[in-house]
Amino acid sequence: MEHLLNDTVRGIEISGIRKFFNLVGDQKDILSLTIGQPDFQTPDHIKEATKQALDNNHTQYTPNAGLLELREAISHFVYSNYQLSYRPEDEVIVTVGASQAIDIALRTILSPGDEVILPGPVYPGYEPLVRMAGATPKHIDTRTNEFKLTADLLEDHLTSKTKCVILSYPSNPTGVTLTKEELRDIANLIGGKEIFIIADEIYSELTYEQKHTSIGVFDSVRNQTLIVQGLSKSHSMTGFRLGYLLAPKEIQQHALKVHQYNVSCATSISQYAALKALTIGKSDPIAMKNAYKDRRDYVLKRLQDMKLDAVAPDGAFYVFVKIPTNENSFDFAMRLVNEAKLAFVPGSAFSKFGEGYLRLSYAYDMDILKEGLNRLEQFLAQ
Repeated sequence: MEHLLNDTVRGIEISGIRKFFNLVGDQKDILSLTIGQPDFQTPDHIKEATKQALDNNHTQYTPNAGLLELREAISHFVYSNYQLSYRPEDEVIVTVGASQAIDIALRTILSPGDEVILPGPVYPGYEPLVRMAGATPKHIDTRTNEFKLTADLLEDHLTSKTKCVILSYPSNPTGVTLTKEELRDIANLIGGKEIFIIADEIYSELTYEQKHTSIGVFDSVRNQTLIVQGLSKSHSMTGFRLGYLLAPKEIQQHALKVHQYNVSCATSISQYAALKALTIGKSDPIAMKNAYKDRRDYVLKRLQDMKLDAVAPDGAFYVFVKIPTNENSFDFAMRLVNEAKLAFVPGSAFSKFGEGYLRLSYAYDMDILKEGLNRLEQFLAQ
């Protein structure tokens, strides 16, 4: 019966990140620096709020858009941190992780025949969702532009079919982000055109030298912009599956329909946990961010000592490392696994423009990073 299934779904492959992780996961003595999951425990006050929600029998459906109290907390949080102004009543939707926010955003705005521009390399979770919405992804090569999709690159690729531009900064897999000036240039370019912007800002709390700027602060594109956010990375709550979508009322009233028929509402228990995270725990990301910065600096120094080329990340917890041979990224990564018992994600998992690179995640304890980089150094010496 498989041949009767949806052709688009049958043509989609499992994420290259997960595929490689699963491929090497069963091998013994492998040190893996592959998965982008914080190694910190969820803060205790968030766990306590989860238990309390259970004890108080908060196990029923919530409003489709989420608890109003949580939406109010989200609205206050993004205004306080990023100067974003979204009404909790009708411009905030609580979602099942940032992934679902991306899905409902794309399904709300896309129609068959539309084109969506993405930076390349890029997180592999967007392209399948674009295709399942009947649209076509168009990657722009950012490798010679420090992995940044800037206005000058973007302008040359806009067509009459362009319906959406996805800005995923700070970036997975490169860790780079856009400055306020670079975002303003994009806003000036896109503003007034019949093109949406989806800004995936899931790593916005984890930036180092510069504070995160959201493109949603520019009035010229506010009515065209949908912002994806969540708590997985900022508060180490990956398993809670709690995200949110910010957009103008005119868009959200339709996105809410997609969300309603998709999941009804986000998990009630996770919503109460998120409420605690965004109020009492709003400063939780600071200690994690400082630790990630120390790890980043250590990793970059070690890679530099090994004469390996990598653009310094501005945020998130990834380094995109150029392979020092002419091998393709999958073959080189497999050699690392087999000969050094060390796993990185092949760059080809992040579109064809990731070929020739490896993604190293430093969301791991410093001792693990030291051992992993020791193994890499020994491998290169041989």
